[in-house]
Amino acid sequence: MECGSKATLKAVALITGDTNVRGFIHFTQIPNGITHVQGKITGLSPGLHGFHIHALGDTTNGCNSTGPHFNPLKKDHGAPSDGERHAGDLGVAEVSIKDWQIPLSGQHSILGRAVVVHADPDDLGKGGHELSKTTGNAGARVGCGIIGLQSSV
Repeated sequence: MECGSKATLKAVALITGDTNVRGFIHFTQIPNGITHVQGKITGLSPGLHGFHIHALGDTTNGCNSTGPHFNPLKKDHGAPSDGERHAGDLGVAEVSIKDWQIPLSGQHSILGRAVVVHADPDDLGKGGHELSKTTGNAGARVGCGIIGLQSSV
């Protein structure tokens, strides 16, 4: 599909990970450029969990080989609503958000990259920890999946 196409694009990531972590995330990019992210992840410990797009769609070493957060504009970590944030910073695993910075086509497409769910809450770059500005200090990677185009049938 061309980068300038006005069609609705759909993608999906099947999430697997530690113990019983399982789920799915659907991505729908509508013609105005907004990508709607929805899904459900089960088997997580109670509480909030960091939720990010990582740079690589490589799961040969489980979720550890997915690389750093997707950050094509070389910004500091932040909340999804912040101007200063990685494109892949999606906050906590609420899994019902809309975002302009995670397109399914074009130069900064997230297709072929990975969704990663972390063990701990994301401090959104404001926690003062040495990892706040790079990872949100969200802890271990407990589940992940590669983002691929979804069939339109």
